[in-house]
Amino acid sequence: MVLQPKPADFPRIRKALNFYKVTSVITGVMLLLLCAVMVMKYAFNVQLFLFTPDGFAHFYAIAPEGVESDFDGRGFDLFKAILIAHGWFYVVYLISDFALWSPMRWGFGKFLLIALGGVIPFMSFFLEARIVRQVNAKLAELEAARAGQASTQSSSAAASAATSSKGSLER
Repeated sequence: MVLQPKPADFPRIRKALNFYKVTSVITGVMLLLLCAVMVMKYAFNVQLFLFTPDGFAHFYAIAPEGVESDFDGRGFDLFKAILIAHGWFYVVYLISDFALWSPMRWGFGKFLLIALGGVIPFMSFFLEARIVRQVNAKLAELEAARAGQASTQSSSAAASAATSSKGSLER
């Protein structure tokens, strides 16, 4: 038996979906910035510092291995800031993942798939669109089924009431 979201959780799911949409886009952008940082650092051997004595922004060559502690990068280390910001925002992304996954009553594999969206470049953008479509379709399907049951129950109740009132008139 596949677990379905509870109707009482639909408003909570919609809020979690909006939170997830925002965090997935921000996490995706931060991850792309992080990839750019890694390319600059490991392919071109430079780091970007802001507000340096040499100007607003300046690329400094990375210190040779073993003497990193002697490296004195003056200014604000933008690369390190991007690393830290992505790490913390990934935690927020995981919280939004859990907030959506839990009331949707998906399997743990789905949670892990969504979590990978924050660590594989471009995946969060594609996954975000797919998850939003799936959640909206599932909620619409469940609401339609619920509305169909309600109309069936009300029509059967009206038919039984009409039958009972007709029977009492005939006596």
